[in-house]
Amino acid sequence: MFPKWFGEWNKKNAKDIYGPAILVGTLGGAVFFAALLVSWGQPLATDSLQTGPRGTGMSVAEFKADLARPDPAIIEIIQSDPLPPEPGEELAGDIYENVQVLGDLTDANFNRLMAAMTQWVSPDQGCAYCHGDGGVETYGEDLLYTKIVARRMIQMTQNINENWDGHVNANKEVGVTCMTCHRGQNVPQNIWFKVGPVNESMAGWSAIQNRATNISQSTSLPSDALEKYLLEYEQINVHDLESRVESLPGDPRIQETERTYSLMNYFSNALGVNCVFCHNSRAFYDVGQVTPQWATASLGIAMVQELNNDYLVPLQDQYPEHRLGPVFGDAPKAACKTCHQGYQQPLQGTNVIADWPELATSGAPVYE
Repeated sequence: MFPKWFGEWNKKNAKDIYGPAILVGTLGGAVFFAALLVSWGQPLATDSLQTGPRGTGMSVAEFKADLARPDPAIIEIIQSDPLPPEPGEELAGDIYENVQVLGDLTDANFNRLMAAMTQWVSPDQGCAYCHGDGGVETYGEDLLYTKIVARRMIQMTQNINENWDGHVNANKEVGVTCMTCHRGQNVPQNIWFKVGPVNESMAGWSAIQNRATNISQSTSLPSDALEKYLLEYEQINVHDLESRVESLPGDPRIQETERTYSLMNYFSNALGVNCVFCHNSRAFYDVGQVTPQWATASLGIAMVQELNNDYLVPLQDQYPEHRLGPVFGDAPKAACKTCHQGYQQPLQGTNVIADWPELATSGAPVYE
């Protein structure tokens, strides 16, 4: 069974039982592992998305197992064929009281959309989440903050689909609905609030350091990146063409650079990509060498800035205390991860707007 050299070696080393056992075990294990790879395939196989010229390292590697794993929320997407209006049908605004948005929908489409919104946002509470426990005759009243907020969120969704097509539908028609962020929850998972002082004195270290927070992805990078860039309109432009630039401790450019890293780190985690998805890593500063995704992301930044400032922050006075930020009592705000949730496209690029033309425009919906 064993080769001749093994028998001779064993006679001379009769007491050494570990050497041959280790040798045989290692060889046997290697053969077994190789057989598994051949029969089952490479468990850590990767695929890559080329984002720039070949040979420049501009590709995003992803594990094939991750690529094959669908977003679990996709199965919860509601499909419902829209109902093209018949001539002379009454509109919701003429039937119900206080319909400030969606009043130009037919009764059937209005109730179809209301039922879907209930499943997207409050499947457990049902209609009562926005309309209260009274009868249908009380549904026109604005007694609950949830109804006031929902009305504004409908307008925000219509604005995204109507005016931010370059970001939302960069590759194909995808659109957004309430489902894109809420996914069956009253409050979307990945909203954010201001978290307080960015720096603090660390225990056992005399220097002032950046605080590690959820917003900074648990790193020691500044935790106010979303606040500065996605709320206060600060520009991302810290790159210097000089290889060495003299600076002193406290130079604001140092913190701005760290803050930029914090934002980019957030982007990477929010979309499940790396730097070269948008940038050419040899020339981050040169917009002539970026990928097409850079333009899409830039539009996304501008879109989120508008959503936070025009729609979300102004709702602060409508929220009860328990819905506001724990430190500053500020309104909940959105960022990339609120929609993307770790994928390059929200819900992996599923067309969620096709059945809901009522949310695709602030004007009269187009039924095909």
